[in-house]
Amino acid sequence: MTSEQIVKFLEPKHLDKHPVKISFKSRNSLSGIFIQTQDYEDLKAKNFWRIVTETHLKQWKETKDRNLAKIFNGAEFTRLSEAS
Repeated sequence: MTSEQIVKFLEPKHLDKHPVKISFKSRNSLSGIFIQTQDYEDLKAKNFWRIVTETHLKQWKETKDRNLAKIFNGAEFTRLSEAS
């Protein structure tokens, strides 16, 4: 997916708020929250995204520790949808 497609889905409803299901071209899908950090605009320009996966969500909500997030390449995404 392009950066513009991802931004259109994320902002303002999902960014830092609601879990998103992410489908990939070459790996299993996952759910997580896209987070906004100091480098958000730089990463977005390169189509990279910081995502806190479901396994770390509870801890992230308590601490807001950005080290719990992983960076993913948006070009590998095939579909974004609301996580159930």
